[in-house]
Amino acid sequence: MVEALRSALRGPLPGATAWARMIPAWSREASPVERPWRDAAVLILIHPLGDGYSFPLLVRGDGLPHHGGQIGLPGGAREDGENLEETALRETEEEIGVGRESVEILGQLSRLRIARSGFSVLPFVGWTAVTLSYKLQESEVAAVIEAPLSLLTEPGAEDEAELSVEGEARRVPCYRVSGMVIWGATAMMLAELASLIQ
Repeated sequence: MVEALRSALRGPLPGATAWARMIPAWSREASPVERPWRDAAVLILIHPLGDGYSFPLLVRGDGLPHHGGQIGLPGGAREDGENLEETALRETEEEIGVGRESVEILGQLSRLRIARSGFSVLPFVGWTAVTLSYKLQESEVAAVIEAPLSLLTEPGAEDEAELSVEGEARRVPCYRVSGMVIWGATAMMLAELASLIQ
């Protein structure tokens, strides 16, 4: 699996074609936003769990200025002097306590601009063979959910949910794990990974 995924990440990436499956209809109709973008990176950290593979998703703290209470991937804004791979590894270490020395970067997905927060995010895909033990950055992370990698490709994986978005009830395409809804930019990144795995 690891070598096949590494090879797929070197080839042409599906990008917007894969993202389209997870973009809400009401968001597609919105006008493009022109603004200064801030570089950020996230990490999809695949690791063995039981008879399969898994990756951690974070439940963001409710008090955060961006994406509070939502499900996301470890990551954040680039700091001065970093490249984006270093950002993804540093943020993963800070947020969930997984040391960068245990992570092998397999490649990266397509850069995604998130209009609501102003971040231009580069997602990395990493691998670790170690048994993970999480130490949460409690000011930002409320909990970690282990998401089976098979979640992305099993029949019926892509679903819809009704959520309150900016005070309005909206239908959103999503994945579901442990009773939680994964939607928006995180779901778009995972949809691209799913396309490569399939």
